[in-house]
Amino acid sequence: MIANNQLLQRFIVEAGIKAGYPTFALVRESTLSNPNKSSIIHNFNTLGVNIVLGDINDQHSLVKVIKQVDVVISTVSHDQLSDQYKILAAIKKAGNIKRFFPSEFGNDHVDQNHGLDEGKVVFDTKATFRRAIEAEGIPHT
Repeated sequence: MIANNQLLQRFIVEAGIKAGYPTFALVRESTLSNPNKSSIIHNFNTLGVNIVLGDINDQHSLVKVIKQVDVVISTVSHDQLSDQYKILAAIKKAGNIKRFFPSEFGNDHVDQNHGLDEGKVVFDTKATFRRAIEAEGIPHT
């Protein structure tokens, strides 16, 4: 499992470990030296999370960590939704993922949205990304 986004990441990563799954967290090097995030990293280490240094903008590090897992959970924030195309490309290149959970938490009906302004843009972005996942044939939820 791979996760990103501080609060959501913490809950998902902790749930994965507590359920007995080998759990990986992709962490930027700058995060390790960030005093505001040190307690989260320490907690992950204590729980046995596999901390993998990398960055969503570095396809090599994404592919490297994705090759170590069979499920990818993206928790990118709504302002990073387009970055999920980088995750999708890495999943395709790695070729081993059984299930991809894109960052759509709480939005089961992105294809049936009637949002306004920024909300509409977010839903449209998610729906377009969902079509890309389907076109690549990646199993997803």
